Amino acid sequence: MGQQRFKADVVIVGGGLAGMTAACELLDLGRKVLILDRDVPERFGGLAKESFGGVMMVDTPLQHKNGIKDTPELALSDWLSCAGFGDEDHWPRKWAELYVHRSKDIIHDFLKDRNVTFLPVVNWPERGLFKPGNSVPRWHIAWGTGFGIIEGIEHYLNTHPKRANLDLRFGCKVERLDHTAGTVTGVSGSIEGSGEPFSADGEAVILSAGGMCGGDLTKVRENWYKAWGKPPEKILNGSHRYADGLIHDAASAIGANITHLDKQWHYAAGVDYPNADMPNKGLSLVPPRSALWFNALGERIMDPVPLMGYTDTRYLVKKICQQPGQYSFQLMNWKIAIKELAISGSEHMKAFRYKNKVRLVKEVLLGNTELVNRLIGESKDFITANSMDEMVDKMNDMGNPYTVDGEKLKEAVRAYDDQIDRGPAFFNDDQLRRICNFRTYRGDRIRTCKFQKIDDPKARPLIAVREFILSRKSLGGIQTDLACRVLNGAGEPISGLYAAGETAGFGGGGIHGKGSLEGTFLGGCVLMGRIAAHDICGKNL
Repeated sequence: MGQQRFKADVVIVGGGLAGMTAACELLDLGRKVLILDRDVPERFGGLAKESFGGVMMVDTPLQHKNGIKDTPELALSDWLSCAGFGDEDHWPRKWAELYVHRSKDIIHDFLKDRNVTFLPVVNWPERGLFKPGNSVPRWHIAWGTGFGIIEGIEHYLNTHPKRANLDLRFGCKVERLDHTAGTVTGVSGSIEGSGEPFSADGEAVILSAGGMCGGDLTKVRENWYKAWGKPPEKILNGSHRYADGLIHDAASAIGANITHLDKQWHYAAGVDYPNADMPNKGLSLVPPRSALWFNALGERIMDPVPLMGYTDTRYLVKKICQQPGQYSFQLMNWKIAIKELAISGSEHMKAFRYKNKVRLVKEVLLGNTELVNRLIGESKDFITANSMDEMVDKMNDMGNPYTVDGEKLKEAVRAYDDQIDRGPAFFNDDQLRRICNFRTYRGDRIRTCKFQKIDDPKARPLIAVREFILSRKSLGGIQTDLACRVLNGAGEPISGLYAAGETAGFGGGGIHGKGSLEGTFLGGCVLMGRIAAHDICGKNL
């Protein structure tokens, strides 16, 4: 069997957002570029193409238009509160500082120049629960979701005046980094399916092949955050099917420093993906703020405060991992679901994905009935009922290892609904108080019910969703300096080797620390892709 051989000025391993961004810059700077992607051409763009498309940016024109006063200093304060960096996190902290100070020109302007536009209202997730999260709205949702971001960049690549300098190769599984006298000179591996060997030579190599939170989830379990105890028996895969850490192993084999692999970004509200094309594939729900969160025994999870979406995702995951069975239920009704329920992905959010303004307005005003009906019809984790007794019976007929205590569940619902009847002046439930606060911001008011009771005959059917922890992104990875050069164990750059995006922990091997302000993943890919390309070409950005 012959070996395929490729050559370019720069070899990029991985055709996701970071790799595509780097390719844009390298073509602009006159370099010949080879992108080796393990997937099929239809999935060019990787996990970013399937995402909701939210990007965290600071002090943008859209924030100004919405009357939002934001500064890099405020954003950095929020970032540090969320990250909880240790004394050893020199490079992650430096990357965080760079991100908040340069997101406007390096991320926002790059996307704008590739015809990526954003919804007119800036969203506000990760507000924080016990400590500051986002002090102001910063989550800019791309019109067209993550698909729209990739579409804009791919169009730029395909219509580039120097398009002939770009070589795209799919189905290429990179397994080794080739090096001579301490300098990386290329990569080698095999073609998916045939096993045919290949090699690629370049003056520089950029590793941007994603993280290690996908695949068969082996590395997720091996690197589980020890303070959370044992990983759940069932974890859903919300990452890329090829995010298996293979490229991290290859980098480690030549001395690259891999850090913070136990820092992972999971979601608390994962459900099984209907008709999945890979084992354990999951959908990540955007948790409705007006739904009540229960554990496997039917006890409302509220020690010391009720669980609630849009506050602190890492805390949600931590608390559910401490519950019996390490899975949960969210209980709501039809009225809550059609107004507040969403999917963190492009495929199911059709109005956003296909840029249908009429449909989007209709969904905001009347609710996303199509999405809710689809989930009820297709997902085994969604059940409906017309009474609380019927709901308890159905929850206990799902084949779960634990039994829901119907009386505890019904009492929690009664107590919550009774507070709503008494009115906002008498709200003692922290979830209701937070809903009061959320609704003062117009971006949340239009997508949050006005103190909706759960067991409301006018809002039926009741809907319960069984939810599992869903693995999404690696917060750790290959350590880099501020030029994206890969560092060895002694903190020295490995000649010819760069890393960008999730492969590099989105910056320095762990730019987020323990948690994320959301939208920093896509933003981090653009940031690193551009910086890596410019450093390779000896240019400042």
